[in-house]
Amino acid sequence: MQAPTRPVDVRPFEARPGDDRLSRETVRTVTLRLMPLLGLMYLIAYIDRQNISYAKLQMVGDLGLSESVYGLGASLFFLGYFLFEVPANVFLERVGARRWFARIMATWGLVTVLLGFTQNTAMFYVLRFLLGVAEAGFFPGVLFALTLWFPQSHRAAMIGWFMIASALANAVGAGIGGALLDLDGLLGLKGWQWVFVATGLPALVLAVVVLRILPDGPEKAPWLAPAQRDWLARTLKHERDTGGHVEHGNPFQALLDKRVWMLASVYVAFPLAAYGLSYWLPTVVKGFGVSNTANGFINIIPWIVTAFALWWVPRHSARTGEQIWHVAGPGLIAAAALAASVVVPYPSLQFAFLCVAAAGVFSAQPVFWSMPATFLKGASAAAGIAAINSVGNLGGFISQNAVPFIRDRTGSTFAPMYFLSACLTVGAILMFVVLSALRRDAARRTAGPPVHDFVESPAASGAGR
Repeated sequence: MQAPTRPVDVRPFEARPGDDRLSRETVRTVTLRLMPLLGLMYLIAYIDRQNISYAKLQMVGDLGLSESVYGLGASLFFLGYFLFEVPANVFLERVGARRWFARIMATWGLVTVLLGFTQNTAMFYVLRFLLGVAEAGFFPGVLFALTLWFPQSHRAAMIGWFMIASALANAVGAGIGGALLDLDGLLGLKGWQWVFVATGLPALVLAVVVLRILPDGPEKAPWLAPAQRDWLARTLKHERDTGGHVEHGNPFQALLDKRVWMLASVYVAFPLAAYGLSYWLPTVVKGFGVSNTANGFINIIPWIVTAFALWWVPRHSARTGEQIWHVAGPGLIAAAALAASVVVPYPSLQFAFLCVAAAGVFSAQPVFWSMPATFLKGASAAAGIAAINSVGNLGGFISQNAVPFIRDRTGSTFAPMYFLSACLTVGAILMFVVLSALRRDAARRTAGPPVHDFVESPAASGAGR
């Protein structure tokens, strides 16, 4: 982020009179001022990701696309996202959140609107890829920005609040997606064209709002009192100085940190299941024989359940002090629910299990995303978080190709759920192993002299801790 505009008190950390009250007031102020805007940004971003699942219901027929061609086009978003995620987040750390988030929103809004005027398969492929390029850096950028605003003990809850926007986005998208399809013919546009145009325009408008009101960091927030800025600066500096954090001279050296790749490899299963499920829920519900509008409103239900889980799981983790099972546990529950949705014979029970699966997949992630900032800081944290997210989101690329492939080969809407369930089961088990290893490493780092058993590269071994 940009340099402070005023000096702050960063003397060695010590408890001071009134710190408990000051901490509560500061966290509450930052939460109320920052999180609604970030949540609204994510809500619009997620709608722009997911609108393709509703447009698909008409778009495939109008453009003559097969399920596999559609799946490849939808998945190209993740390829663009993967290639540009790390450099985008490093650039955000240099230029500041305000300008970079505004740029991201303006470009993704423009590409989304252009998707409404897709003429052929090639154009569809190019625009989906460009949408991934445009949005690259947003989600990990927010995760990095939260490390500059909130102490570690509050981050999982804040990430939970932020990710509730994704659940609300799915609910809002479900409610309006089907309704927009039913505007077919209005002003000469197809229903699927209205889906893209109507969901892309809000991003263009919000880009201007973000540029005007989002601070680059706590030191530039006019709504924080000097004492609040000083407490926040002291607390975050204390956590960085005592937590065994690494900051490399070149932030891209974070890509050589084994811990980053351990987290990235096990995270793949969660986006794979999440995107496979959310993209195909409208298709599954359509199989129940309902109208487009009814399909949309029925699909609100899973995301309401998910929003509650995103609120409850990180708070329960904070109260109990347990983290590992609050990531692996929801993943295993989701895997079981996905498998059960295929086995049970009644549509209502199938849908109920898919609701549980959605809640489990998403609610595992807030606690997970609080982990990288426990061992990285500064630009290295920006690069590391982006790397984990970009590699993990390749799961979306995999699911958007594997799910329609399985659907085409089997002729079953539910058969792909077995694939998602198996991947999520393996991922949740490996997540337990990896997080246990990282917890042991963190205990050693904070209890004694610096150790380097997870950071083995020559460039990283000399990094300050």
